[in-house]
Amino acid sequence: MKASERPVAARLPARAGLGLKTEHYEEILSTRPDVGFFEVHAENYMGAGGPPHRWLEAICERYPLSLHGVGLSIGAARPLDQAHLARLRRLVDRYRPASFSEHLAWSTHDEGFLNDLLPLPYTPETLDRVVEHVDQTQQALGRRMLLENPSTYVLFAESTIDEIDFLDTVAERAGCGLLLDVNNVMVSAVNHRLDPFAYIDRFPLQRVGEIHLAGYDETVDAAGDRLLIDAHGSPVRTDVMALYRHTLVRGGPLPTLIEWDNDVPDFANLFAEAHRADAILAVEIARRSAPRAA
Repeated sequence: MKASERPVAARLPARAGLGLKTEHYEEILSTRPDVGFFEVHAENYMGAGGPPHRWLEAICERYPLSLHGVGLSIGAARPLDQAHLARLRRLVDRYRPASFSEHLAWSTHDEGFLNDLLPLPYTPETLDRVVEHVDQTQQALGRRMLLENPSTYVLFAESTIDEIDFLDTVAERAGCGLLLDVNNVMVSAVNHRLDPFAYIDRFPLQRVGEIHLAGYDETVDAAGDRLLIDAHGSPVRTDVMALYRHTLVRGGPLPTLIEWDNDVPDFANLFAEAHRADAILAVEIARRSAPRAA
C-alpha cells in the first residue's frame, strides 16, 4: 500500500498496548493477539526499507500504531536537528500513526549525541525553548504531538517552575498534548521524597492522550534511602499499578502502553502485562457506564 493510500489511523483505543519488538513480529502476525495497539520507537524505523518495514507494514494493517520518539532532544539548548525532523516526517507520512510522542528531555550537545534522556532545569528560559521546539516539531510533522513527563534523579537549584506547571504551560502555549508516564511519576516521587498521588491529583489529565506503564529497578542512595531507576526491564510494580488505578479514576480510561525494552520476555509474558492493564481499564469503563443511583 502506498503511503498516500494508507488511511489516517483513528485515535488510539482506551485499551492496553504493547511496545513492538523484533523477536515478536512473527508470533503477532500468526496469532493476532487481542492487543489494543502497538508502539514503536521512531528511530528504529528511519531506514528506507528492509525487513523491519515489511513487518511493521503487515502489523499496521491489523493494529493501530503509536510512534514514540527518543532522539529529538526537545529540551536541548541548540536548534532541532532538521534532518531528524525530516526523517520523522517521512515516517509519519508513511504510516499515519494514531499518535506521536516525545520526551521532555535533552540528549544533544554541540555536535554530539548522548544516549540518554537528560533532565532540564525548569526556568522561563527553558520553558520558552521547549515551547518553540514543540511548535517547530508539530509544524514539521503536520500534527499535534504528546510530550512525556520525565523520570528524574536530581533537582536543579535554578528551577523556578514546578514540573506540572511547566508541562501544563508548554501544552497551553504550544497546543500539544501530554503523555503521562505513571512509572516516571513513581520513580521521581520516591527519589525526591514526594507524594505520587498528590502529583497525579494536580496533573492536567484533560491534556493526556496516552499513558505509559513500566517496571522500575530499586537500590539505595549514599544516604541509605530508596532510589528507583526507570529500567523498563521487568513487570509493572504493584505500587505503580495502584497509582495507575488512581489516575484512571481521576481522568478516565486512556490508551495505556506497557513499556518493556530491556531483558524482553517472551510474548506470553508481555501479553500478560497488557491483560493486567486491560482489566483495570475495564473496571473503570464499567464504573463510568453504570447507572447512578437517584
